[in-house]
Amino acid sequence: MNPAEVSSITVTPLNFIPDFRNTTSVPLNETACENWKEIHHLVFHMANICFAVGLVIPTTYHLHMIALRAMLILGCMLFIIWATLFRCALDIMIWNTAFLVINLLHFIYLLYKRRPIKIDKELSSLYKRMFEPLHVPPELFQRLTGQFCSIQTLKTGQAYAAEDKTSVDERLSILLKGKMKVSYRGHFLHNIYPCAFIDSPEFRSTQMNRGEKFQVSITADDNCKFLCWSRERLTYFLESEPFLFEIFKYLIGKDITNKLYLLNDPTVNDKTSQKIDRQPSICSQLSVMQMRNSMASSSDGEDGLQQFLRGTSTSSSLRQPSPCLRASATKMKPIEESVEDDVFEPPPAAKPEAHKL
Repeated sequence: MNPAEVSSITVTPLNFIPDFRNTTSVPLNETACENWKEIHHLVFHMANICFAVGLVIPTTYHLHMIALRAMLILGCMLFIIWATLFRCALDIMIWNTAFLVINLLHFIYLLYKRRPIKIDKELSSLYKRMFEPLHVPPELFQRLTGQFCSIQTLKTGQAYAAEDKTSVDERLSILLKGKMKVSYRGHFLHNIYPCAFIDSPEFRSTQMNRGEKFQVSITADDNCKFLCWSRERLTYFLESEPFLFEIFKYLIGKDITNKLYLLNDPTVNDKTSQKIDRQPSICSQLSVMQMRNSMASSSDGEDGLQQFLRGTSTSSSLRQPSPCLRASATKMKPIEESVEDDVFEPPPAAKPEAHKL
């Protein structure tokens, strides 16, 4: 270290205390606010009020996002007017123009999502009667009926399904117009009215067993029109829509229950059938297919069918077992919620009595 560098170093004693009394004051920084400027134009404050109103809109309001975007758009427009006419600030105008475009595009998208869905005239009664009470959105119903399904017609006397001939694995249908009758071995069982599934018992029974045939004949009693789904494609679609899957599960179960009542009282008309409304738990526990098969499994199917058709009314039939079921070689076992259609089991073999010595 040379002597010049040593001389430039000053040594401060340990007990040195600086004296601040003789120090001069430093001027304030330019960014510090000495004098507040006058308030901005009213347009500036109106823009901020729009932002505040948009932020305090409650989320429970069903048009919350649309109202929020509308207030943000209005606020950005007011900011652009203020920056252009009263402030002459190019950067403020550019930023708010960008925000305006973003919010406007989002606002248009939200309006598009809430556009009224036009349901086909032939399907409007079906939607209002079956799906709208269960809070199915119109756009979801349109997706359900807009693909892999078709509207078909049958003239009076034409068959929808032939007993022991038509496969049950191909389709699922809902009657839109007209009336169909269900018969077993030439004997009338019940009618099918509009807004009711045509083959719901078969659809439920074949969820576990494929390759079965219709056990009944279904023919058009009037000129009929029905909505028909491809069963395989409908199943794939319902797997991707859990909410709609549960809706179909409920509707099919309820339709099976209605058919049970119609089997016990074939004189029920369309208006009376609309009033039948039971809990879905009954739907998941009983099956029309088992009732139909029980008639066929009796020793004399014709006698069993005649006994069943002479059964009591709906209320009494729920309290007392059907005569054809008593004549059947099967008996009921306790129903569990996890088991839907397999509710019959063969009777236990009778134990041989011990011979007395």
